[in-house]
Amino acid sequence: MRYFVRSFVFVLSVATLVAAASAQEKGKAYTDPAKVDEDFALQGEYSGEVKTQDGDLKVGAQVIALGDGKFRMVGFHGGLPGDGWDGSDRREADGARKGDRAVFEFDENTVVIEDKKIVVTDGSGSRRGELKKLERKSPTLGKKPPEGAIVLFDGKSTNSWQKARMTDNGLLMQGVTSKQKFGSHSLHIEFRLPYQPAARGQQRGNSGSYLQGRYEVQMLDSFGLEGKNNECGGIYTIAEPKVNMCYPPLTWQTYDIDYTAAEYDGAKKTKNARVTVKHNGVTIHDNVELTHATTAAPLKEGPEPGPVYLQDHGNPVRFRNIWVVVKK
Repeated sequence: MRYFVRSFVFVLSVATLVAAASAQEKGKAYTDPAKVDEDFALQGEYSGEVKTQDGDLKVGAQVIALGDGKFRMVGFHGGLPGDGWDGSDRREADGARKGDRAVFEFDENTVVIEDKKIVVTDGSGSRRGELKKLERKSPTLGKKPPEGAIVLFDGKSTNSWQKARMTDNGLLMQGVTSKQKFGSHSLHIEFRLPYQPAARGQQRGNSGSYLQGRYEVQMLDSFGLEGKNNECGGIYTIAEPKVNMCYPPLTWQTYDIDYTAAEYDGAKKTKNARVTVKHNGVTIHDNVELTHATTAAPLKEGPEPGPVYLQDHGNPVRFRNIWVVVKK
């Protein structure tokens, strides 16, 4: 009996260790583009033309790595979001890696990713088109603070933040609150989402930039998703972005935010706050009214100024080049 118990405990312990290792792998987050898995090279954005009955059509594709050699491809008529997409229905297909390429079946077409390009062939094997891999960059990436701006982070120190941590290569880590508080202001911030191929939904590169510690502009690896208010660029629980401009994980991205604080008569709010947001240079919110504070926001609504807060949701999101211009 003792032998049976010991054996059972041993098997249970091994099973527990295996389950823990599996959970750890599922939650693995890559923060260095030079140290990633073999699926990373195939994911990303592609653009080109395919032949149709009406002639050549420009199309875009976003390829999402899902872990263990699995992928999802999203196709766009007219080009990529923010670069020609006509806003029509997205087309999706699942595929898998075979050696150093990935293969998808799209309707009656075969789509193969290899050597930084997508080749589309029809059911007879005839070539219909080719899309080349792109690495888009935000037009405001590296934007310098104007004269009079308040620089919150330039990679040199974390003195402007409470409980801040900085990586060895000078990047600000998530979970920080600015010491200075603001009313109406403009904010420039650059962020990089981790590569977490096995994670899903809100567990995949989650953070957020809170205006006055009250209203969250969501940060999330929602590359290739529809663009909901709880995804990248969404104003959490208030408004979806006009277009999902999220770039692939481990790509530097930008928010340029123009924020007008709410107005108060004593403790009574007389006018809601408003915000305009550009994500990677594209306007995704245009003077949107902020009707209420974000759920679980550090601060409740009120007339007092508030800080910039960068949420810690357990994912290694990185930040750089953060500055504020106070509106008079």
